[in-house]
Amino acid sequence: MNSIVWTFVSTTLFACSIVAASDEPLRGDLLIIQGSPGEEEYGKLFSTWSQRWQSAAERGRFRIVVSSPDLEEKQKVAVSKILETFEDETTLPLWVVMIGHGTFNGREAKFNLAGEDLSAKELDRMLANVTRTTVIINCSSSSAPFLDALSQENRIILTSTRSGEQVNFSRFGEYISQAIGETASDLDKDKQTSLLEAFLSASRKTLEFYESDGRIPTENALLDDNGDGKGTRATAFQGVRAIAKPEEDGILLDGFRAHQLHLIPNDAEQSLSPEQIAQRNELERKIELLRLEKNSLDEADYYRQLETLFLQLAEILLLDDQVNSDES
Repeated sequence: MNSIVWTFVSTTLFACSIVAASDEPLRGDLLIIQGSPGEEEYGKLFSTWSQRWQSAAERGRFRIVVSSPDLEEKQKVAVSKILETFEDETTLPLWVVMIGHGTFNGREAKFNLAGEDLSAKELDRMLANVTRTTVIINCSSSSAPFLDALSQENRIILTSTRSGEQVNFSRFGEYISQAIGETASDLDKDKQTSLLEAFLSASRKTLEFYESDGRIPTENALLDDNGDGKGTRATAFQGVRAIAKPEEDGILLDGFRAHQLHLIPNDAEQSLSPEQIAQRNELERKIELLRLEKNSLDEADYYRQLETLFLQLAEILLLDDQVNSDES
């Protein structure tokens, strides 16, 4: 199957160019929404960030779709049409990366596009029929209200700011576009960079940018992947684990789900089918929830449940080993 970059040029037509050829199946979809730059300097920056995402997604065998203000005067309509094409898929993840400027009027946050701007509520409506795991990364200023509007189960939301009042140009997009394709961001040394690890690396480098310039940071990125709509800053993590305890039973802390997602997988991850990955991720979630309940369970019951889950997990991984052995 070919790895393809699609550029949306109207509400009904795609133009495409093949950038790489592979017999391997696709692992997901990446939509890059490159917003209106306002000034040429920002346009060049946004294009650079977009190219980094495209390069990483090609390596990860994602189908890539780019919405650009250079090609579409009514960009919001185009984005809506693109998202409609993603509604039928239920297994492969969808990543939506928003690169550009944002605004906030005290009530509503918007992402700047060619033509009408895109509000958080409008994007939520556009995604209403997308049922698969969806990552939304808003790299613009004043992006925090998007987290509250979009947060729900099976969505992972990253924003450059912790409030709509953080209106200055955001540097977070620069650093996460670098981190997502770098093994230097791989904190747990499993030879792949998870979305969580990219978030932590980008947050750290953003802070370092302001500190090196002798400035007070005007942006604090947030991550929400448990659907509570609150978001968590990078300072709340020790390594790849959140420091705090869950406020509600049955809800994991932010970061666990994001650490299961990778744009560029390692060899072991590549060998798993989308169905196996989904099953493994769900079992890992159940194991983590069980561990959080350890102190409230009878010890024998806890270890009995834990053993059952680990056996189910091993069955998936051993099945994959057997398939690979048969193919070789």
